[in-house]
Amino acid sequence: MIISKDIDREDGYTLIEILAVLTLLAFIITMVAPNIINSLQSGQIKAARSQIGSTENVLNSYYLDTSSYPTTEQGLKALIEKPTAPPTSDSWNGPYIQKNKIPVDPWGHELHYKSPGDHNSESYDLYSLGKDNAEGGSGANADIGNW
Repeated sequence: MIISKDIDREDGYTLIEILAVLTLLAFIITMVAPNIINSLQSGQIKAARSQIGSTENVLNSYYLDTSSYPTTEQGLKALIEKPTAPPTSDSWNGPYIQKNKIPVDPWGHELHYKSPGDHNSESYDLYSLGKDNAEGGSGANADIGNW
């Protein structure tokens, strides 16, 4: 008995099969990518709010020790180094932030601080300008503050 092999036949995928798979992958990516991007932006906004909340706790510790919040001129640096610009306090008990580094938002920009604040005239405004680091905006570019 002679078994013949089809010598002309090659194993592999046809061009149509490859194009079908690529089309399917492109479709899946276009459906999934926006959800991933939105989730990432939403996570960054939540992280910015969390960073602001943590920094508010540190500012409250500063207030408990010194009976005032840092001035705008002193800024968040007052949480790391004892202020030399008035008003100063002998009861400063810092540094109040571990690693002696001013907090940054998820986009790598330092948080903004103003005391007294425009939104919180009795205390301070603490905020991130969002991804674009510019006033205003929406979505990931929106200002995120403690008001």
